Amino acid sequence: MPLLFRGRIYGANLLLRIQLTVEQLVVDFDVLRAVDQVTLQLERGQIGCLLGPSGCGKTTVLRTIAGFELPLQGRILIREREVSRAGWGLPPEQRRVGMVFQDYALFPHLNVSDNIAFGLSTKSVRKSRERVAQLLELVDMQAYQKAYPHQLSGGQQQRVALARAMAPRPDLLLLDEPFGSQDAELREQLAKEVRSLLREDSITALLVTHDQFEAFAMADCIGVMNRGQLHQWGSAYELYHRPADLFVGDFIGQGTLLPATRAGSNSIRTELGEFSGQIVNDLNGDRFNLLIRPDDVIHDDTANTTAKIVDRAFRGAEFLYTLALPSGNRILCMAPSHHDHKVGQEIGIRLDVEHLVLFAEPAATPIDKPDESGLD
Repeated sequence: MPLLFRGRIYGANLLLRIQLTVEQLVVDFDVLRAVDQVTLQLERGQIGCLLGPSGCGKTTVLRTIAGFELPLQGRILIREREVSRAGWGLPPEQRRVGMVFQDYALFPHLNVSDNIAFGLSTKSVRKSRERVAQLLELVDMQAYQKAYPHQLSGGQQQRVALARAMAPRPDLLLLDEPFGSQDAELREQLAKEVRSLLREDSITALLVTHDQFEAFAMADCIGVMNRGQLHQWGSAYELYHRPADLFVGDFIGQGTLLPATRAGSNSIRTELGEFSGQIVNDLNGDRFNLLIRPDDVIHDDTANTTAKIVDRAFRGAEFLYTLALPSGNRILCMAPSHHDHKVGQEIGIRLDVEHLVLFAEPAATPIDKPDESGLD
């Protein structure tokens, strides 16, 4: 029988490509609702990511997929096989799911080769050795096969943990904040390397992180979560340029809100002028707030409009300026770092906006970050 998912019927040919289905998942801890009606899909070979602040429920979704938590409502399917439903779950060891934890959880008494081989006990000795050799080459750890975890760097331990989880060729690989213990400047590079490794072995994976740059570097599909709810599931481009709501618009990238009124069917008017473009989320009425990204604001000394610099942050190749408009509203501007201006100076600016992302009033202020309390 075809599966009804988000109002559409998927036939047998498409189902063959679906590796993970999460339908209307609800998870409660006593009186706290940790996950509320989460629905998503991953196709075979896709890499997905659940992104959100601490306490948003993303790790609870991952643990429920792995089998460590039971849903109150909804169900989970892996390769069309139901593994969880309300009050019931297939044991974790029967799900063909691999998991990489934040602390890697390597066995300290086993060397690199034996750590990787740990999940291959059902295979013959010859096949196990072949698979370990293949993975050692894949993660570039051949020279360390006899080394023990305490002799490895954090990045090397991560590669071993990844290889161990990949060894039995799981139907789904789950990664819980796998780069959390790495230096910030290394995380994006490590995410790219891990993505390449998963691609080479054709493994479907779901990552959990609070770092959007890790998500951008690694994932095909990203789900933004807050307070147990999945606000949007899409590509990084869609989340940045077509946010489904104000929370997504804030969490992905930086932005401020500028009061706007309707000027025509595809145009709006602000204190910085009238703009035409693709209205991403057209609203009823004539008064809105326009989401302005720092890269929408161009520093141009020939422009008629000026704004005062009230703060600046040096980013190497760029300055991030906080600008006060004559009305008192503030916007952000990303300018090349050789445009070195001091706080208090007036600079010329113009808007270059292609995607008009509108939200309902109230009036413009920098978008507030959400409360991050609660369960992860």
